[in-house]
Amino acid sequence: MRISAKGQAAMEFLMTYGWAILVVLAAIAALAYFGVLSPAKFLPEKCILEPGFLCEGHKVETNKVTLIISNTVEGRNIIVNSIIVGSCSGTFNTELVGGGSSSNFPITGGDCNNGAVKERYKGDITIGYTEKNTNLTKTMYGNLNSKVEG
Repeated sequence: MRISAKGQAAMEFLMTYGWAILVVLAAIAALAYFGVLSPAKFLPEKCILEPGFLCEGHKVETNKVTLIISNTVEGRNIIVNSIIVGSCSGTFNTELVGGGSSSNFPITGGDCNNGAVKERYKGDITIGYTEKNTNLTKTMYGNLNSKVEG
């Protein structure tokens, strides 16, 4: 009995391309494992806070984070009491008048180690503040994605 050569050719075709696809997937997995394909390296810098507050600017250094924060809510004045960014923390007593007033906040306290220069930095922002007209203490959250500068 003679077995059809077409079946054998089809099986060899599938096996050859199957191995090629498997090798490509293994190479992509290795690149992802070692961080070459890390999406954090390609993401733009960003500083995002809750609505009503604007992060106008930021700078991350090896042992310091500087934020420029603006209060964009008309008629609501706040007093910034504390800011924590990643492992850096700072205490303040700065009033931000509603409607666009901004201030510079250098944060150097705590165990402020942000990595080496040119590395990517990602940290959560926690801001403790007091609403001036109600005297209520509240917390605002955000996040920061940047590169460490010298």
